[in-house]
Amino acid sequence: MEDTLLGFRVPPWVRSKDRRMIETEKFYLFDVGLANFLCGRRPCSGTPEFGKAFEHYILMELRAYRAYRQPDLEITFWRTSTGQEVDFILGDKLLAIEVKSSERVTDNQLKHLKALMADGPVKKSLVVCCERAPRSYGAIEILPWKVFLERLWAGELGI
Repeated sequence: MEDTLLGFRVPPWVRSKDRRMIETEKFYLFDVGLANFLCGRRPCSGTPEFGKAFEHYILMELRAYRAYRQPDLEITFWRTSTGQEVDFILGDKLLAIEVKSSERVTDNQLKHLKALMADGPVKKSLVVCCERAPRSYGAIEILPWKVFLERLWAGELGI
């Protein structure tokens, strides 16, 4: 499927100081709509299906950014053997991104991002979500998806 450009793999981040990492890659189809159709998902806001589709959409934007602006930018994800996961890591931990489809990100939803940050330095950490306005939670920026995309394409994220 990769040879025909119908899908692609996202490799895991495996350079951890203290944690045992899962080294299995994730596979995505080239189109979030096709992925939804094949999986029989009907994403409606507030459902797990919407969350999967939202994450897939953000990944496709990251891949487009990489293709147009930074061809050597590495996109990985972080997953420990205990199930902690951060959706995307760009470069050598230049930017860690957690994607949440909720309209209000809670402290509990930040625990995996905090665990990654405790595992070693991360230049910038953020949550891309459906909130209405940007805000900060300590060292973590919480950005509405539209603001994230504007900053990404304007080159304002430090990657």
